[in-house]
Amino acid sequence: MKRRSVLVAGVALGAGAVPVPAWAAGERALLVGDVAAARRLFAAGAYARLGEALPLLLAAAARSAEQGPAGAVRAAGVWVLASQLAVKQGRTGPAGVFAERAGAAARRSGDPVVLAAAARAAATPLRRTGRTDEALLLLAEARAHLLAGARATAADLEAAGLAALTAAYTAAQAHRPAPARDFAAQAEEDTLRLARHPHTPGRPRELTAGQCALYGIGIHRHLGDIDTALAHARRLRPDRLPTAERRARAATDTARTLLDAGDAAGAFTQLRLVEAAAPLEARRPAVRALTAHVARLRPGLPGLGDFVARTVVSPG
Repeated sequence: MKRRSVLVAGVALGAGAVPVPAWAAGERALLVGDVAAARRLFAAGAYARLGEALPLLLAAAARSAEQGPAGAVRAAGVWVLASQLAVKQGRTGPAGVFAERAGAAARRSGDPVVLAAAARAAATPLRRTGRTDEALLLLAEARAHLLAGARATAADLEAAGLAALTAAYTAAQAHRPAPARDFAAQAEEDTLRLARHPHTPGRPRELTAGQCALYGIGIHRHLGDIDTALAHARRLRPDRLPTAERRARAATDTARTLLDAGDAAGAFTQLRLVEAAAPLEARRPAVRALTAHVARLRPGLPGLGDFVARTVVSPG
C-alpha cells in the first residue's frame, strides 16, 4: 500500500483550515509532517480535533521511538503534545506519564533541543505534584546543555530561553522570587541574543519580547507583585503573539491578574478575548473556574450570563 503522510481535513478556525494528522487503514509510520500538523492543531486551540487524532499518533509514536534517533525525535514530539493537551484538560497524572515518555525518547534522540522541550513538558506535572525542585533542576540542566557549546545556534537559544521562562514561572508559582527573577533575566538575555540571528522566513519565533512579557504577567502575579504583572500586560501586544493558544493564554493570565486587583469587569473583558482567540480555551477547566469566580463576584455584568452558559454550564 502506498503510504501517505498527512490527510488534510478542514478545521473551522476563522483564519482557514488547519491540517489534522490521519492514516489510511493499515498505515503505521509516524512522519515529520504528522507531528507538525498536530502541533498546528494545538497552536490553533483545536483541542478536540487533536484529541481525535491523538490515539493514532500515540500508537505510531511508540513504534517510532524504536526507529533510531530521528524516530525518537518524532515520538518525543507527540508525547510532548500529549502532555501539553492533558495539562490543558486538567489531567495532571496523564500529563506526567506522557512527559516521562517524551523525556525517554528525547534522551534516545540525543538532541538537546528535543530534551529541552521534554523538560518543559515535565515541569508542569512535576510542579503540580510537589516536585518543584526536580522541575527546576531539569530545566536548568536542559538550558545549560543547550548553551554548552562555543557557539549556540538560533534553535539552541530559542529552546534555552523557553526553558528559562518555564523555570521562572515554575519558581514563581512556588513563591521563590530569587530564582524566578534569575531565570526570567536569563530568558531575556537569550531573547536578545536570538534577535541577532537571521530569522527563517515562514517560521514564527516562539522566543520573543512578547513571550517574555506574557510570562512576566504570571510570574509577577504569583510573586504577589500585581502592579508589575499589570505593567507586563499593558506592554504586551497580543496581536504579535504567534498563535491563538498564546493569545488566549495572555488574556487568561491578564484576567487572573485583574481579578486579583479587584477588577472583575476587566477580568471578564479578558475572558471574552480568550474565547475570541481560541473558543476551546474558554472551556478548559481552569478557565471555567475563573469565569465562575467572576460570575460570583459580579453576576450582573452585561453578557456574562450568556458567556457562562456557553463556557461553564455547557462547556462542549
